[in-house]
Amino acid sequence: MAEAERIIGTPDTPGAAGADPEQPDRSAAPGEGPDAEGARGAGAAQPGPAAAPGADADSSSGPSGPSGDDAGSTADPGSEGSSGEAGQTRGRRRIAVLFTVATLAYALDLISKLIVVAKLEHHEPIEIIGDWLRFEAIRNAGAAFGFGEAFTIIFTVIAAAVIVVIARLARKLYSLPWAIALGLLLGGALGNLTDRIFRSPGVFEGAVVDFIAPKHFAVFNLADSAIVCGGILIVLLSFRGLDPDGTVHKD
Repeated sequence: MAEAERIIGTPDTPGAAGADPEQPDRSAAPGEGPDAEGARGAGAAQPGPAAAPGADADSSSGPSGPSGDDAGSTADPGSEGSSGEAGQTRGRRRIAVLFTVATLAYALDLISKLIVVAKLEHHEPIEIIGDWLRFEAIRNAGAAFGFGEAFTIIFTVIAAAVIVVIARLARKLYSLPWAIALGLLLGGALGNLTDRIFRSPGVFEGAVVDFIAPKHFAVFNLADSAIVCGGILIVLLSFRGLDPDGTVHKD
């Protein structure tokens, strides 16, 4: 029996009788056999082929970066913001110049008047250049150079209005010459307004202290000089077509 079984073979073996050998699936496409599956499995670990043109177009506008139009629109707000910040910085510098000039003009006028009242009032005039220029303390109830003594309150209101207008105009100030001119006007107006408020005979009716007395000319003070110089500079800037915001126009 053992010899017969060896010759006939057991049914469990692949080559047993009645069992057809496993045939490959002929319906599969060429190259889809077991070897192809192994190759495909190995190739799965390799980078795939280039994506389709449509996929390339989508990926180019993805996280890798914006397109040219988008990049331009992204950069524009930044450039506008930087230019706006530069303009604001320049405006702040011009305002600083205005108030620096005004402070210097006001301080010089105030100190000179304090010295004149303490050392020169009720004393003989001091000759500086012979009869052509001398220092003489005079109380002036009118406007600059002694005009309009009957309108002291009106001149006080005008001085206060000038200060308010200059302060409002400073917000749009981008011109250095205009900053200097307005600073002179502001300092001079503050100097005379201080006299109108705090000196006798009363509040808003005080007399301004004048002491610079040229020959054949009205007596004035440093505040009057600052106002006149600022006014002349504004006229020159207007003739040149330069506006306070820095723009230049031609009529």
